[in-house]
Amino acid sequence: MRLLLVEDDAPIARGVAAAVRASGFVVEVASDGETAWTLGGDEDFDVVVLDLGLPRLDGLSVLRRWRAEGRTFPIIILSARGGWTEKVEGIEAGADDYLAKPFEPGELIARVKALIRRSAGLSESVLSFGPLSLDTRRMQASVEGVPLALSPLEYRLLHALAHSGGRPMSSGELSESLHGIDAVEANAIEALVARLRRKVGGGVIETRRGFGYLLAGGA
Repeated sequence: MRLLLVEDDAPIARGVAAAVRASGFVVEVASDGETAWTLGGDEDFDVVVLDLGLPRLDGLSVLRRWRAEGRTFPIIILSARGGWTEKVEGIEAGADDYLAKPFEPGELIARVKALIRRSAGLSESVLSFGPLSLDTRRMQASVEGVPLALSPLEYRLLHALAHSGGRPMSSGELSESLHGIDAVEANAIEALVARLRRKVGGGVIETRRGFGYLLAGGA
């Protein structure tokens, strides 16, 4: 498996690259945003570990360019910026996970492997919940056949609910599944659910008081 590590701190890059190689990955390292953007646009990677504070082109700009160009490889942000607003901004831009510095290499490797497993598992076709349809291959949601304009964070929340097996998911569980909002920030989840309800229509996302949220009418 090929991993692109984008990190301008040389000691951190060496340590991460050594740990990831020891886990069986082939690692390419880029130390600035321009180089990373070119590598990610020209070559195929199974996963990318992306720092935000990069010279020449910042990490969020690199991320947005890749997603705008249709690059779909999983991306985990690695950054010293640990505030929840920065996490949400990264996920909204198209990142799949967010790990704040300092971190343990073992945790990074575990998250990288989990991202690759999830990416390989996106083989379901269309999941239906009443008027709502979720096409997990195309990462597109629609209501009665009309496509919805969803942010990456909104889609990920719907995806998590769609794969709950009909079990209500608490705000904490949804926070963890989004990989970018701390479990204690339940108000952020509530705001996201409210925003989604306005888009998908009433009755699709149910609230089970004391338990959490679920999608109604699963088939």
